[in-house]
Amino acid sequence: MGGGDGYRSVAYFVNWGIYGRKYPPQKIPYSKLTHVLYAFADNRDDGTVILTDKWADTDIHYDGDSWNDVGNNLYGCLKQLNLAKKQNRNLKVLLSVGGWTYTNTNKHFDGPASTPQGRKRFADSCVDLIKDLGFDGIDLDWEYPQNADQGQQLLLLLREIRSAMDAYADKLAAEGGYGTEGRPHFVLSIAAPGGEQFYKHYPLREIASVLDFVNLMAYDFSGSWDAHSGHLSNLFPSNSSPTCTPFNIQSILDAYTSAGVPADKIVLGCPLYGRAFQNTAGIGQSFNGIGAGSFEQGVWDYKDLPRPGADVYYDEEAGASYAYDNATQTLVSYDTVEMAQRKAQYIRQHNLGGAMWWELSGDRQDEGSIVDSVS
Repeated sequence: MGGGDGYRSVAYFVNWGIYGRKYPPQKIPYSKLTHVLYAFADNRDDGTVILTDKWADTDIHYDGDSWNDVGNNLYGCLKQLNLAKKQNRNLKVLLSVGGWTYTNTNKHFDGPASTPQGRKRFADSCVDLIKDLGFDGIDLDWEYPQNADQGQQLLLLLREIRSAMDAYADKLAAEGGYGTEGRPHFVLSIAAPGGEQFYKHYPLREIASVLDFVNLMAYDFSGSWDAHSGHLSNLFPSNSSPTCTPFNIQSILDAYTSAGVPADKIVLGCPLYGRAFQNTAGIGQSFNGIGAGSFEQGVWDYKDLPRPGADVYYDEEAGASYAYDNATQTLVSYDTVEMAQRKAQYIRQHNLGGAMWWELSGDRQDEGSIVDSVS
């Protein structure tokens, strides 16, 4: 599902992944992707967008990097991404600003997004980072506007970023004597919620008109917060066991397209991880505990699944896969390769814009790779 067939193949790369996860940018399957979203940047109270890990982003030296270069040079993950773009000329790298911690826990978007000055500072600093570090655009991940006023502020912020990027593109075209044909286009996307309690605050039609595409976070449909074990990222509702499908992709897509979001701008987000449920008799049943995980409790990287002793099942009605260990009564809901391929088929059937994955360090590095299998 790469760019050659007209679909977007989008994946998040997290800058903290170079540490415990041991996932440097050299492991990214660039040839399988059209867009890499570099996560996450943050912002100051005045709206200035900033990088969050200088060592990972711009300083760490990888093989081939010299310690004797003269001048102010770029290293770190961002140098590797720029080198990858030279080898993959259609690849776009976007700076993803926000994320759960910065925008939900710390509410960093709330202040700047609420004023014209904050939005302008935010947008202008995005362009500064594009100029300085070679990004091809911006991905905004606000989790989540809490009311209609904040939904409108998100729209205004996106318009400000679009305007600033377009002005910079015009400047480059004029300076280079390219005219309109040679004018660069900077990409703008958002990570968008699957829950109606959040997307109801978004002026979706207007937002979509400003964006190149929408990364629909079609995962975390079930988890530790629920009373029953459920599917993480199912396509359809389950009529026979409604408790296992509190959300489903089909109804979310229907809501987005009915609100005026073109289907071909919707990029279907898919998980490269699974969520665990302990002491449960099966899917849709009560559970007690979530147990261990790859890096956090109850969350397993796809590359670590299925767990030893578990059998893998496909729920035809819900359009979802999971693993269950009868001996330990542990269930993990996740996408298998076969399920990922089923979603790729679904994307084509519904004329969607492509697929997105959160996040790359969870994938396998062998023939079992999900990104490889559907890109």
